[in-house]
Order: sequence, then structure tokens, then C-alpha cells
Amino acid sequence: MQIAMIGLGRMGMNMAKRLLIGGHEVVAFNRTPSKTDQLVKEGAIGAYLIKEVVEKLSPPRIIWIMLPAGHTIDEHLIKFKEILSTEDIVIDGGNTYYKDDIRRAEQLAEKGIKFMDVGVSGGIWGLKSGYCLMIGGEKETYQYLESIFRTLAPEEGYLRCGSVGAGHFVKMVHNGIEYGLMQAYGEGFGILEASPYSESFDYAEIANLWNRGSVVRSWLLELIENAFGKDAKLSDIRGYVEDSGEGRWTLQQAIETGVSAPVIALSLMRRFNSRVKDSFSDKVVAILRREFGGHTVVKADQK
Repeated sequence: MQIAMIGLGRMGMNMAKRLLIGGHEVVAFNRTPSKTDQLVKEGAIGAYLIKEVVEKLSPPRIIWIMLPAGHTIDEHLIKFKEILSTEDIVIDGGNTYYKDDIRRAEQLAEKGIKFMDVGVSGGIWGLKSGYCLMIGGEKETYQYLESIFRTLAPEEGYLRCGSVGAGHFVKMVHNGIEYGLMQAYGEGFGILEASPYSESFDYAEIANLWNRGSVVRSWLLELIENAFGKDAKLSDIRGYVEDSGEGRWTLQQAIETGVSAPVIALSLMRRFNSRVKDSFSDKVVAILRREFGGHTVVKADQK
């Protein structure tokens, strides 16, 4: 199937590569042309203007956007709305707030352009292992695009969750849960580090042990093991933990609907606190974000 990938960052680049490997024809566009050039060398068709993207696709055109949530997506959608045609399809695969999906779908529908939202999880490992896809939009459009979803995901790794916004809503909650899980691991290793036995502990070995039959085994623990294998005491980084919005949105949704979510709330507050106070627990959370998503960490010598 023919598809354009707009935005070749950590996720978009590898997703485009996986689509190429799967036999799809990919038109690549990025605001930094060098990334487009890089993907062209791997078999993609390069486009260096929004207009070129549309010209190089056959109707019905499929545009997959992998850009930061917010104004950047709106700016691109305004441009695409002007030059796309009825029955063309726009997919937002970034970490977008689900209420923005509903608004954007209505705007594009004014011209008969279809819209799908896809929450994507898998981080920098998705090229090899596949991406978990949480999808929202019309069932017919979903079925038309299914070969793309099948290529990007591992077996049983994609699902139409409901109408427009449902995909990003599920991804939002997914990330809220992620906050809580990461915080629990961080606090656990923080307690180990503060114990009278800490000098004898090898945290990589403990993470490996916990992944051998224990009830807390997980992929996150594999990443923790990998991180401690590189830096036994995480001495090279600060415990500075960013957030990209999904935890805030999940907590806001919990408040709006009266659902108690103390773990997610406290994990978000802890991230805020990490920016003024350095701790071993926060270092574990920071290094986990780097290991699964390629997120930047603050080095120990940085202020």
C-alpha cells in the first residue's frame, strides 16, 4: 500500500523503515531535509514540500502524521486540508489529546477527508519488535488501512478501540499506567540503594532475577537490567524526569469523571518534584524513559 510518513523523528523514521521492509511504498517528508534524504537511501520516495507529498500519492491518499502534539499538527493539517481531496485519509500517530482528535476530524470532514487516530507504543524498539497500535475512527477506514497496521504491529498488536479519539484515549491511559509502573520500580530500587546491603547489591542481577518467574517481571525490568549493566549506580545522569503530557491528561480525565487514581497522580507529582530534587529513584525512572523511548536524560554534570 502507498502511504506518506510526515515527521521522521525517533518513532516516525523507524515506522517508515518497517513499512518499507513490509513492502509498502513510503513517501517521506520531514522539516529537516537530511532525514528525508536518509530514508530515500533506504527505498522511500522523497518529498520536500507538503505539495509534493500529495502529488506523489495516488488517490485515495494516505497521510500518516508523526509530529509533536499541539500547534505543529494543526499547522500541517491546515495545509493538507487545502490540497487533499474527498476520501483521502489522514492518520495522527503522535501523542495527541483525544479531544483534539474529535475537533480535527470534524474540520477535515468538512471537505470529505477521513481521519484516524492511532496511539503508538513501542518506542525505539518498535522497528524490530513491532508497535502496539491503539486505533480510533470509522470501521470501514480501519479495515481499508489494516494491511498497514498489520505490518507495523506484532501479532495481535493492533486494535480498533472505537470511534475517533478512542485510540488516543486508550494510549493516554496506557501512559498513565506507565507512569505508575515506572515510579514503583524507581521507588523499589531507591529503597534498595538506601539499605544497609546496598554495597553488595548488583541491581542488574536483581532486575534479571525478578524477571525469572516473579510477579513483578516485565519488559521494563529488562530495560532496567540493561541500564544498570551500563552504569551500575546511574552515576552519569541526574534524576530529572520530564513528562510529555499524557500523565496530565489521564489525571485530568480521572478528575472529570470522578475516578480515583492516586498512583498516577502521585507519580506525576513525583516527576515535577524530580526537577528540583535529585534522587536515585528518579534516576531509575529517567533512565527507563531513555531505554524504551530514546528520551533525553540530563547528565550529572549538567545544571
